[in-house]
This record gives sequence, structure tokens and C-alpha cells, in this order.
Amino acid sequence: MNSNYSGTMPAARDHPSPESLVMARYGELFLKSEPVKRHFIGMLLRNIRKAIGAAGMDCRYETPRGRILIYGGEPEKVAGIVSRVFGIIDVSTCHRTSTDLDDLKEVALSRAKKHLSDGMSFAVRAKRQYKTGLTSQELGTESGSFIYDNIPGLSVDLDAPEYEVFVEVRDFGGLVYDKRIAGPGGLPWGTQGRVLVLLSAGIDSPVASWLSMKRGCEITHLYLDAGRWAGTDVTAAAIENHRRLSLWCSGNPVPLVIADSEPLFDAMSRLKVQPRYRCVICKRFMLRVAARLMVHEGALAVVTGENLGQVASQTLANLGVVAEAATVPVIRPLITFDKEETITIARRIGTFDAKPGDLACRAVPKMPATSAVLEEVKEIEQRMGIEDLVAAACDGLRFVTALDGKIMEDSRASGE
Repeated sequence: MNSNYSGTMPAARDHPSPESLVMARYGELFLKSEPVKRHFIGMLLRNIRKAIGAAGMDCRYETPRGRILIYGGEPEKVAGIVSRVFGIIDVSTCHRTSTDLDDLKEVALSRAKKHLSDGMSFAVRAKRQYKTGLTSQELGTESGSFIYDNIPGLSVDLDAPEYEVFVEVRDFGGLVYDKRIAGPGGLPWGTQGRVLVLLSAGIDSPVASWLSMKRGCEITHLYLDAGRWAGTDVTAAAIENHRRLSLWCSGNPVPLVIADSEPLFDAMSRLKVQPRYRCVICKRFMLRVAARLMVHEGALAVVTGENLGQVASQTLANLGVVAEAATVPVIRPLITFDKEETITIARRIGTFDAKPGDLACRAVPKMPATSAVLEEVKEIEQRMGIEDLVAAACDGLRFVTALDGKIMEDSRASGE
């Protein structure tokens, strides 16, 4: 059989020999209105270009409906880069053919021969864009039969095959591939504006930052340095989290602002503040500092790694007391996550460290309050001169910029 697949396209072969490329798919963008979708796809393409450019590569791009096609050298390397771009649901290295059925079958067989041998099971997954010509099921049957007839000893298993080959026919031609690399999904970086993320040396806040990026937010990290009240490895671990997260937005510099919170703990010690209130006061202090720095950073909200009931300061009662200090929107991506869910993501994104070093907090009380009284907390803050402490923390800030997994700048500046 040697027929044109659609029954409507000319029989001439636009692509007489298979052409290697990378195909990226996006998902949620389809739900947007046409103008918004066009804008988001443009942002997505910009981010892909930046990520590939950061690797020193130059590619050519096409954007047929539902797909981004990327042409250039080293397709496997390009696929790995694009699979880390927010907004992409999966990536495949493909061969592009004409829409001629024989072309599609030959390329599918060529792919399959590299992976299949006697005794193995396989399946063909077929899709077609046209409403005329062979159906998707018929296309899969034709391609599968051709592979079955040319590689001895195979069996077909549509439920759990040892090998899958995918065949697509679209208006721009045919595509054949046999691997789908999962992407992060979400929305393109930069489509939702900037947020200020309270970053720590721990597991939760880096995951909260990553989830905010996944929803299209540009990121500024804010780390409160507790000085001698923190473990010896805390600041280095926080900067390392910052560095690792920059790998997820290649080509885009990510700023980290480091503010000094040591005077806060000195004041609580000097005034003999009830130890059980220290954590709540610290959390409120962080939100106050973040609110003051938001305008400078152009941020629209503060993101925290708080999780309901995980520690004493994160009981529902205490979260209410902490939130009272916020004068800006606060987003808590992890609020309902189990710890294991957070750890799973941390491992996936590369921020989990099984041996993080000394990350202790020297100010944590033995019996923290689980239901702080707001009026008492506010009275303590007034005695401490909390506004002066916030102003002092915002003076002499340290700025650390990460780009593509490298620290590019580490400097200090005065004032806000």
C-alpha cells in the first residue's frame, strides 16, 4: 500500500528523508482565550530560546497548533534542556516524515528495530489531526502490523508493552518517536508577575519556590540571616538552595536578598521574651521585612513554605496570629502537603540534601506555643521596638544573584 494518508494532501513528499527534531507539548495553555494563549505561547518560546541559548546552542523553531518543533544539533541534549522549562508537559526526540503512510511505517520500523527483539512485546500509539483518511486506530494497526511482520517473535500488548512507538500525522507532516520525557507542566515563567519567596536552608521553602515558578511566577528569594543564632551551615545551605533553583529558569538571573535578623533574636534574649513566643514573633518579623522589600523588588505577593500543623508555629491558630502581621498577599503552596509529598518534589527538583550539615536554630524553645495570644504577641513586639528592628534588617542588605546554577554576583548595599 502506498497512499497519501489524508486523502486530500498532494502525494508529493515534502520530506523525502526523515528529519530529526525535538517536539515539545504544552497542556494547560489550551484553556486560555486565543489572545492570552498566543501571549503565553510567545512567553514559552522565549523561555525555551533562553534555556537553549544558555547552553550555547542555536536552534530553529516552528509552532504548529499544540506543539513546538525545535530543529538543531544534538536533539537529545536539546530535549533534556526543554524538559525543564515550565509550561512544557513532555518532550520527544522525533523523526519528521511526509504524510505518506509508507514513509511513516518505514520510520516506525527503523525506530523499533533498535529496541525490539524476539520475545518482546510492543504497541503503536497513533494520532491523526485530519478528519478524513485513516482513523487513529487504523493508522496504529497499519504501522503495528508492518513492525510485527518485519521483526520475528514479537507480541502485541496494548496495556503494558515493553516498547512503545508513537506515530502522529498532522497538517505539517508525520512524526515518529518512541520516548516521552516528562516536563514540569504549569505555566510559562514570567506570565504571572514576580513574587518574593521566603527562602531557608530547609526542605519546604525551596519546594514552595519551585511550585510558584511552575505557576508562572518570576522569583526573588529573601533569606533572613540569624547569625550566631543559626547553625554554622544555615546560610551556605540557603544560598545553595537558591543556586539549585536557578537551574529551573535557565537564562534568567534569580536574585536573592539576604537581610540580617540576628538583632531580632538579641532583642528577644535581652528583654527575656517568653521563649514559647519566639517562633511566632520570628515569622511575623519575616513577613514585615518581606512587605518592606516587596516594592523594591517589584513583587506582587510573598510566598512561604508553611504547612498546616507541621510544626508548632504552623498550627491554624498560630498561622492566624502570624498572618495578622502581613500587609501584603501571602501564598502558601505547601499548606496541605504531607511531608513525604514535599520531600518527593524536593528530590525531583534537586534541592533535597540527605546530609545538610548544621542547620539548627539556637532560638527554638523546648515548648513553643501552639495557640499564641495575639494581644500578648503585639505587646511584646511593641516593647522590642519591632519597627526599628525591621528597618535595621533592611539596611545593609546582601544581594546574591544566581544564573544557570552558578553564583554570578555577591554584593552588599546600604538602605532599602
